[in-house]
Formats: sequence, C-alpha cells, structure tokens
Amino acid sequence: MVGEYMSQNLINELYRIVGQQNVKIEEPMAKHTTFRIGGPAQYMVMPQTVEELGQVLVLCKAEQVPFFIVGHGSNLLVSDKGMTGVVIVLDQNFSQFSIQGTTVKAMAGAMLGRIGLATRDAGLTGFEFAAGIPGTLGGAIMMNAGAYGGEMKDIVQSVQLMDSDGNLMERTCEEMEFSYRHSAIEGTDYVVIGATLTLQPGDVSAITERMEELASARREKQPLEYPSAGSTFKRPEGYFAGKLIMDAGLAGYQVGGAQVSEKHCGFVINKGGATAADVMQLIEDVRQKVKDAFQVDLEPEVRLTGER
Repeated sequence: MVGEYMSQNLINELYRIVGQQNVKIEEPMAKHTTFRIGGPAQYMVMPQTVEELGQVLVLCKAEQVPFFIVGHGSNLLVSDKGMTGVVIVLDQNFSQFSIQGTTVKAMAGAMLGRIGLATRDAGLTGFEFAAGIPGTLGGAIMMNAGAYGGEMKDIVQSVQLMDSDGNLMERTCEEMEFSYRHSAIEGTDYVVIGATLTLQPGDVSAITERMEELASARREKQPLEYPSAGSTFKRPEGYFAGKLIMDAGLAGYQVGGAQVSEKHCGFVINKGGATAADVMQLIEDVRQKVKDAFQVDLEPEVRLTGER
C-alpha cells in the first residue's frame, strides 16, 4: 500500500504517546474484523488511556492524517487495499464498566456480552436484547444497534464523547438523536468514550431465561459458524431484507468466497477466502436483483471502509 501519510515525525510521535509496542505498521485488518477480511492498516495504535487517545487524535489533526476508530470490528468491511492513516483500536484498553444500583457506566471498548452477563447477575433487566450482539458498546451506540425489539436508545442515559481536538463532552440520549441504526455522531469526528445506561430491577431467573431464549434463536436462525458482519442490510420500511433476498431466489448466491447465507438470507458470509471485492460485488448484485424484483432499495448496514 502506498504510504500516503508516511511521516517519520508521525511515527515517532505515535511511539512517544502510546509506546512502540502499541503501534503496528501495515497490520492486516482481517485480524481485527469479524468478517476476517481486509487489507493492511497503514498505522494501528492501541492507546492505553483516555489521555493517550486524546493526544493521538490531536496529532492526527495536526498532521492532517485521517483516523478511524475500531472496536471489535463486528460491523465492518475493510477493502482489500486496506486503510491509510491511523486506525485506533479501543476494544481491550477501554473495556472497563461498573454497576451501581440500576446504573451502568461502561467504556466504549466493553463487549456487549460481558455487560449482559454482569447486568444479569446484578438482577437488572433491559439489556437482554444486546447481550448476544458480538460488538462493543461504542460501536453499538454509534449506530444505535438493536435486536429482538430493543435498541440502545431504550437504555442510554448519556454518552461521553471526545472530539478531534481531544475535548471531552457529554450528550444526553435526546441529544444523540438516535433513530433506526443511526445517531447524531455518525459520520462526524466524535469518538465514543463511554456511556451511562439505565436499566430496571428484574428477576435473575427471568433475565437468564430471556437471554438463553435469544441466544437459542440466534444459533437456530443465524449463520454463526461462518465469519460475517452480522445483518448485511438495514430493514427497509414495511419489509424484511432477508425475506426479500430469499424471495428473489438468492439464498446461497455466491461471488468468490462470499455467499448469501442459506440459513438467513439477511447475512452475507465469508465461506472461505472471501475478499472485500467479492462481498461488495455480492452486495451490489443482491441490491440490484431485489430492486428489479420488488422495487425496494436495500441499504447496507455493514460499514464499508478503506481504499478502493
């Protein structure tokens, strides 16, 4: 990959801020996405603290280098050419959370599954829908993730953000302007640092039963045995994307190593050796065939990023 932002000053400063052991050069993004697809990140950094994160963002702005935040990489398709600039990974060092009463305070890198187990054990209900989503809190808030009738907006009290100047701020749930798979900060340079969630007292056995019920439904209906980015398309108003794709005769449709799951047509899976180009071509083919058959426009839910 052409090092468009190759700068010894940039590298030296990244080493100074986060330590050389926390900077990787030309790191394959396939190792950092649930799709197991993606070319190299020009620079990947793993800040240890909020202060280090702020310094990295300020440096990127000063050097006019683009940055991209990654959590668990569960809703991400990175191009085969990879990503220029700085990829900032928050899934390990920003994973702390605490529970006091019915309030949960969690950092952006906390896995939803871990929060779900802890809230269950604390006898708190409201988080069951999110407990099986294989992502981090930050990504879930960014896109107002949801499943089985629940959405993040139902439980978010406030969100802690950082801008590209390293300034910290807090936004209420209303100020986040959550809507279907969208928030006010999507497409901006704001970074989710953490959030305060409000849950309700509940019965541990009932919460456990609901979580097991949802986990069973996922195993039965979703192709969890293959790498994917979860639901590939947003739900079109008045329809279900998976049913439209199935009714268009596309179950099992394949481009290279990418396939429309026969188990759930709303998922595009990596059957083995799939490239981002395979997935992108398959997505376009599916969109066109569904449009031709039903005059419905499917919009990708998966985030497409990287050099084209």
